[in-house]
Amino acid sequence: MSLNHRLDRLLEAGLADATGRTEAELAACVAALPDEPRSILAVHPMLAGARRLAPLLRRGDKPGFVVEDMTDLDEFAPIDGVTLPDSPLYLLREPERGDDMRNWSPDEALPAILGRGRTPLTVGEGISWLLQEPATLEPGHCFMTIGSRRAGDARTPALWISGGTGRDGRARRGAPKVGWCWAGNRHTWLGFASALSR
Repeated sequence: MSLNHRLDRLLEAGLADATGRTEAELAACVAALPDEPRSILAVHPMLAGARRLAPLLRRGDKPGFVVEDMTDLDEFAPIDGVTLPDSPLYLLREPERGDDMRNWSPDEALPAILGRGRTPLTVGEGISWLLQEPATLEPGHCFMTIGSRRAGDARTPALWISGGTGRDGRARRGAPKVGWCWAGNRHTWLGFASALSR
């Protein structure tokens, strides 16, 4: 998929309205980027935070949402060693869900990701990826975004598909969901999203 096609996907999802930027302004942000194969566009949090991006997600006719007990989502920032490019839109090269790390804990996965010459995705980057490639989120094949943490907080953000239980509500069954997991816990359906090191 070309860079312009990826921008079109973001625009179709509603990025211009979510950011208060015109389509022309967003296109100008992309114009100087190289059109590299197997790369995606990431939305910098200075352009739109994860809470603003999450409702743009779609799975079928279901919009994305943030779990009720994560009102502080936009306080999650890149971890030490993860530096975002100084650009409203930037490239992430060769993103992967990290399926081979399912049933690992975030604490176990991070050094393995770094050892592979890769960088963990932030929650905003994970949402950006799904806005362009929504089929990446599959039942039993979802992912954590451990590139984001909140100081002094043991939670790590994750993206998966709601089962429509509890506070999610039945109407949200099958919707893309931004939630969290404890950094020391394992989950059989969650991998660890990463990209080639910046």
